Amino acid sequence: MKATWNDQIIAESNETINIEGNHYFPAGSIKSEFFKDSDTQTTCFWKGDASYKTVIVDGQINKDAAWYYPSPMERAKMIEGYYAFWKGVKIEK
Repeated sequence: MKATWNDQIIAESNETINIEGNHYFPAGSIKSEFFKDSDTQTTCFWKGDASYKTVIVDGQINKDAAWYYPSPMERAKMIEGYYAFWKGVKIEK
């Protein structure tokens, strides 16, 4: 699977985990040069607290376009440290 934004591949892996229609990419598969930490956090009732990253490609900013669970609840341990995307990031094979 590939995650692309602004015509740039920002993550690529054959080992994504699909949960609730979102492909979660292993941390090692994201291209860290396109990601910046964000202060945004949200909570999912069964996965726990999510942290966010802003995606920046060619000077274009996509605030909080990636999220991950650094310490998920027990039922979501399989996605610990994995990244998912939204806000126009395309996921395709």
